[in-house]
Amino acid sequence: MNLHFPVFELPAEAQALRREVRAFIAAENRAGLWQRGGDFATHYDPAFSRRLGARGWLGMTWPRRYGGQERSMLERLVLSEELIAANAPIAAHWIADRQSGPLLLRYGSEAQRREFLPRIARGEIFFSIGMSEPDSGSDLASVRTRAVQVDGGWRIDGRKLWTSFAHLNHYAIVLARTGAAGESRHEGLSQFIVDLKAGDLEVRPIVNMAGQREFNEVVFTGSFVPDARLVGEPGNGWRQVTSELAYERSGPERYLSFIRLAEAALQCAGANPSPRLREALGRTSAKLIALRSMSIAVAALLQQGAMPNLEASLIKDLGTAFEREQIGVYRALRSELAPASAEYLSALAETTIYAPSWTLRGGTREILRGIVARGLGMR
Repeated sequence: MNLHFPVFELPAEAQALRREVRAFIAAENRAGLWQRGGDFATHYDPAFSRRLGARGWLGMTWPRRYGGQERSMLERLVLSEELIAANAPIAAHWIADRQSGPLLLRYGSEAQRREFLPRIARGEIFFSIGMSEPDSGSDLASVRTRAVQVDGGWRIDGRKLWTSFAHLNHYAIVLARTGAAGESRHEGLSQFIVDLKAGDLEVRPIVNMAGQREFNEVVFTGSFVPDARLVGEPGNGWRQVTSELAYERSGPERYLSFIRLAEAALQCAGANPSPRLREALGRTSAKLIALRSMSIAVAALLQQGAMPNLEASLIKDLGTAFEREQIGVYRALRSELAPASAEYLSALAETTIYAPSWTLRGGTREILRGIVARGLGMR
């Protein structure tokens, strides 16, 4: 298998959308509806999500009969770029819009599509991801959460870890073992839409270094899920869950999490940055341009119906390394930015605190490199 990153230009409608999104963000800021801070995954604001939904900016690539606008993946990428660069509060709807909805569109039943997709597109319901487990890291094939078929549905027992906003969201799509693993360990897995408000599961907080509750542990003890909430076919979970990862790992959230820090440094530098700062900003820009070109390529491939999971994994690995690198770069340049602005100091502190979660989200680097190596026939 070869890596494939064809060069694509953003179409005129995507550039027009960019101007529209920037005008919307400017209006939101003038109205004082939210403040910049943290990163894209930390600002949970259902009202903001509903305002996006009212403009047709959630589920925007989906068919109109399910609440979508039938716009392109490249237009969605432009929207994502602008929202993430602005530190907009997108955490509430992010997972449902990015991957839960597309998963249901591809594998869900017609009843599931009609029940969930329009409400996601309106910003009325939000989803979490139930993949990772204790002692498993990003090795999804080692899933131990088990679902056993009973009268009218399934009983789930097990634990999920790093489940973002499970204490606030309405549903989670949970990967569980329903049959024998087989030699590859990829067999016998299934996905379920779990009601996080049902009362028969426990959501335990994981508090981050900023004192915030973003991640959770979700404990299932005989939790009941009706047959109608099984996604796709029993035993097809591995194929389904890996199809999600192209959406999860390739977007601008994989290389723009630190952007507030770089912008603050540039503002401190003024019109005549020092040679060291000029070099740092140049290197940052060059790497950003390369990663963005790769992300655009994956979005275009998704638009064509491809599943570029290998390319998406490489973007996530390179993007995570790049984002973590930038913290050290701009911390080392602090003396070049004297007097440092309050915005720069705030951005540096928040970026440092949130950075450990960047590696967790979407898969650890070790797992990603293993996926790329296998895809290239190197192991």
